[in-house]
Amino acid sequence: MPEQRTEERTFLFTDIEGSTRLLAQLGNDYGSVLERHRSLIQAAVEENGGRVVDRRGDEFFAAFERSHDAVQAAVQAQLALETAEWPIPLRVRMGVHRGRAQVAGDGYVGLAVHHAARVCQTARGGEILVSGSVEVEHEGEDLGELPLKGIPQPTRFRRILVPGLDREFPPLPGAVAGPRGLRIVLADDSVLLREGIASLLEEEGMDVVGQAGDAEDLLTLVDETLPDLAIVDIRMPPTKTDEGIRAAHEIRRRCSKTGVLVLSSYIDVVSALELFKGDRGGLGYLLKERVADVDEFVAAVRKVAEGGTTVDEVIADELELVLK
Repeated sequence: MPEQRTEERTFLFTDIEGSTRLLAQLGNDYGSVLERHRSLIQAAVEENGGRVVDRRGDEFFAAFERSHDAVQAAVQAQLALETAEWPIPLRVRMGVHRGRAQVAGDGYVGLAVHHAARVCQTARGGEILVSGSVEVEHEGEDLGELPLKGIPQPTRFRRILVPGLDREFPPLPGAVAGPRGLRIVLADDSVLLREGIASLLEEEGMDVVGQAGDAEDLLTLVDETLPDLAIVDIRMPPTKTDEGIRAAHEIRRRCSKTGVLVLSSYIDVVSALELFKGDRGGLGYLLKERVADVDEFVAAVRKVAEGGTTVDEVIADELELVLK
């Protein structure tokens, strides 16, 4: 059986608000309005490097390599729709989310696709909403967190604010504003160790959103939950050699916003050297015995989750000797 290929993409969904009502009001004119709306959105997607994956009725599904391009396409489309002349007002809602999805023919399937669609369904006509997975360069407004049907964890929402477009919308119903606790996933083949760390972190106000016993399950968890930090055992099944380090590199490649804190039972200078090549922000390497010092361990978790770097002092000393 061929290996399933996945890609990290930013997905844009759009649809017309109240399309059934518009159809009833416009009658035979609805077809020409729909086609013009389609041409404006298609142009915005293609001019910003995206690809229309699917188009059904008044809905669009597009994929982009870069988040900035997806948001810019949404902005361009909304401005074009706003300045065009319509027989009656036309309002389109748009949602953007970034994640990994399985390639299926010319399209994509998976939780990230459903997540993007749910973000769009949460928007109101004329509004552009993005999830917390999307890096935004445009002016925006933090709307807080909101649970979405079928999505494992609450989604952080941000509204894109565009000069010339409406900026006043009702609050998202049920959204929780303000800062949230750090969201953590744990990976270790020892259930007892995982549960112990989870209990410790939750007592400190953090949210352990998932646990895994091997690297494959860990990567699935990261894709589905988009945590602030993954705490990873350096050796995991099936071979218990370098699965943790390889998973750490894959997490860094897939989810640049997710920090990685590697835990090891012993000093592994080779793995440490490999881990800290290149950008060291959001990376940490500690011996497991440090978990017993709760204050030190919690401080390290917060530091890495917030983009800092931490290295166990014993490993740092060994690294210094190797590098001399």
